[in-house]
Formats: sequence, C-alpha cells, structure tokens
Amino acid sequence: MSFFKNFFTKEKEKDLDKGLEKTKENFFGQLSKAIAGKSTVDVDFLDELEQILISSDVGLDTTIKIIERLEKRVAKDKYINTNELNDILKDEIVRILSENNTVDLEDYDFPRDQKPYIMMVVGVNGVGKTTTIGKLAHQFRKKKINLVLGAADTFRAAAVDQLKIWADRTYSYFYNKGMNSDPASVAYETVQYAQNMDLDLAIIDTAGRLHTKKHLMIELTKIKNSINKKFPGAPHEVLLVLDATNGQNAIEQAKKFTEATNVTGIALTKLDGTAKGGVVLAISDLFKIPIRYIGVGEGLEHLQIFNKKAFVDSLFK
Repeated sequence: MSFFKNFFTKEKEKDLDKGLEKTKENFFGQLSKAIAGKSTVDVDFLDELEQILISSDVGLDTTIKIIERLEKRVAKDKYINTNELNDILKDEIVRILSENNTVDLEDYDFPRDQKPYIMMVVGVNGVGKTTTIGKLAHQFRKKKINLVLGAADTFRAAAVDQLKIWADRTYSYFYNKGMNSDPASVAYETVQYAQNMDLDLAIIDTAGRLHTKKHLMIELTKIKNSINKKFPGAPHEVLLVLDATNGQNAIEQAKKFTEATNVTGIALTKLDGTAKGGVVLAISDLFKIPIRYIGVGEGLEHLQIFNKKAFVDSLFK
C-alpha cells in the first residue's frame, strides 16, 4: 500500500475537503458561470478566468502563467467541454506545485543524520505561529520524538506563556530565559540544551512583530547566525508560518522573511477560513519553497502535511 493511501486516511481526506470548501465554492462557482453554454475557450472566457484566478489570490504572475499554458493546451487538445477544461486546469495546477523541485514530506519526521535537528520558526504575530509549533510538537511526540521548545520570542510575555502551555500539553522540554532577554542568546542556549539532553529535535520560536520593521528582520538573521555558531549547519529548517486569510499580504511577508532568514519551508495556516486558497499556488510559484504543512482547522490533527496530490484532488473533487 502506498504512503498516500496510508497517510491520507478517510478522516484526513474529510478534514482537507472541509478545509478547502470555501475556496472550492468560490472558484468553481465562478468557473461554472463563466463556462456555461460555451463549447470553446475564447478571449472573453480567458478574461473571466483571469479575474476568477486573481480573486482567488492566485496572484497576477501565476495567473498569467496559467492562462498562457491553458491557451497552448486548448490549441493542442481541442477543448470541447467543461470536464476537459477542468482536467487541463488540474494538470497545470499540479505542474505549478511540482516546479519547485521538492519532494513532499512523507510523515511528521526529519533527517536523522543531524542530532539534534534544529527548526527555527518565523512569521508575524497573529498568523498562528506558536500554535503551529504546538501542533507540530504534538505530532512529533506521538512518534516518540524527544524535543525542546525554545522561547526566543522574548518581547511578549504571552508568547512565552503560550509556548510553555504547549510544551506542558505535549510533554515536551521547554527552554526559557525570561522576558527581554537576548533572543539570539536564547536560541544559542536552546541548541546547547538539546545537545546536553541528547534530544532529537529543537523547535525555536522567534519574535513575530511586523515584518516591515527592518531592524527586526536583522534580528532574525542574528538569531539564525547564533544557532549556526553553536551548531554549524543549523538551523536545518527555517519554517515560515503564513496566514492564508492574509492573501497577497502573506506573499509580501514571504518576500521579507526569505530575504532575512533563507526560509526552507512554509506552513500555511487557516486555509479553512478563506475562499482564496489560490494563495497556495502563488506562494509555491513565486518562491519555489516547499509548502510543508497546511492548517485546515483548529484541532490538533488539523495541521496536515502538505501533499500536492491530496491538495489538488480535493480541490477538484
């Protein structure tokens, strides 16, 4: 039995379908109206499709790419009906999600050739960053992975307290130096703590104040350098958490954070709360960074490993 069949149980498929409901209703509702009564793809239809894609937060550049590819496919495949158009669109979406040359994660796991494995988590306040860390810790602990959560967001007491709650809830270790301590020092010592305790994994939370403040982005770079000083080659993963409901603003955040920290993976939260799930395509196409996880609900199990096939199948179901 393949991994896809193993991992995506009926319950997970149901959660994913529900999480994409608003996007499907928005996108396919508009698409159905646009193609009603048409037997070919003409200029008027392409204009309507462009607006539909943009309104779903696919983004202008990615929309233009899809439109151009669709025109070539239609000329080649002699478009006849709605089902064929859906198949062509599905194929092109799969292509876009595959063009960052990355392999989907197969489980809540990580390479074991480095111990401890260091994950640095970044993102602005309000995107669900600390909650995402907690849900990841839950999934890792289910696999008996020993880990520490490091509280390097030292500017907000609520952030430290919330992370401590998640550490307690998931039976994870917790490292904290208190409010207003140097974040880079906390990160450095979290790595040291994981090494001394012979842990498998360290997940380090960072400050989430506005990405538009340049000195804060410089601070993130400092944290990353501090981790690397303690453990050359680390962090092994820099996970950027984005809120899907932020749409194009999430893309702007991604630009700033990738400049500051060399992001290696993305967690896209709150897909269930938006009708504009096309932001998944925009982010994948623009940044060529793998989307590791998606949030499709508030429950612990609603942070799912992102799988291109599962996502596209659910979107077109």
